[in-house]
Amino acid sequence: MNDANRSHDRLARWRASLGGWILSGYGVLAYLFLYLPIVILVVFSFNDSRSTSQWQGFTVDWYYAMFDDRQIILSLWNSFFLAVVSTIIATVLGTLIALGLERYSFRGKTAVDSMLYLPVIIPDIAMAIMLLIFFNLSGIGFQPWKVQFFGVKLAVPYSVIIAHVAFNISFVAIVVRARLAQMDRTLEEAAQDLYANSWRTFRRITLPMLMPGIIGGALLAFTLSLDDFVITFFTSGAGFNTLPVRVFGMIKKGVTPKINAVSTLMLVVSLSLVFLSIIMRRRGGDDEPIQFGF
Repeated sequence: MNDANRSHDRLARWRASLGGWILSGYGVLAYLFLYLPIVILVVFSFNDSRSTSQWQGFTVDWYYAMFDDRQIILSLWNSFFLAVVSTIIATVLGTLIALGLERYSFRGKTAVDSMLYLPVIIPDIAMAIMLLIFFNLSGIGFQPWKVQFFGVKLAVPYSVIIAHVAFNISFVAIVVRARLAQMDRTLEEAAQDLYANSWRTFRRITLPMLMPGIIGGALLAFTLSLDDFVITFFTSGAGFNTLPVRVFGMIKKGVTPKINAVSTLMLVVSLSLVFLSIIMRRRGGDDEPIQFGF
């Protein structure tokens, strides 16, 4: 009987071990399927050949060629300007919406709360078509905003800025609202007990405690705006390119390592912003607020 029990235990352990190995192998294959093409793209951005399938040596000439391409540099500046402006507007509006939904009760709150998640859950193509129809029917938005951004002359359509703000507000509001739900309101109540008015309490207590969530939401919005292609493509009109739209146009003429170099640059910037956003959100989990010299 004891031998039978030991055999049964060994069989159970063997099955558990085999299941663990199969599950681990499946996970490794899934990660390879998702991320191996990205690794190949980065590697072949240093390929000393126009071919994207045969390795012929290491070079950084494609990165020099990328920075010598005036259209790519202009598209890069367009992307950064669009991301900066839309992020600032979306961060302010998203933070105010989060405060209103989390701290106050009003008629229609449930409807507003439900609509807040629409840009997150609906497909980009659906939102792009809806925004395009809106701009065509209203007749606004396609006029260019001519501005100098760090000495570079840009002409950015208002429609693209409005579109990026429209989908970024939701992401900022969700992140800020999550931070608000974790905040301890006893510090705000203590400040009011010490005769601080509402504005002073917000400026000295609420805003510093909320700042990690605001920064995390802003970095997420900046990343999404910088990488967006579908909504920008539908709402930008003719003659305006962001970097993702420019890369799409270059692909039509054939894939070269210069496109790999551009994609690698976008990947590095996007990953840096995402990691910074994660760090800020984890920092937001601490009880100690970020201090500002108000």
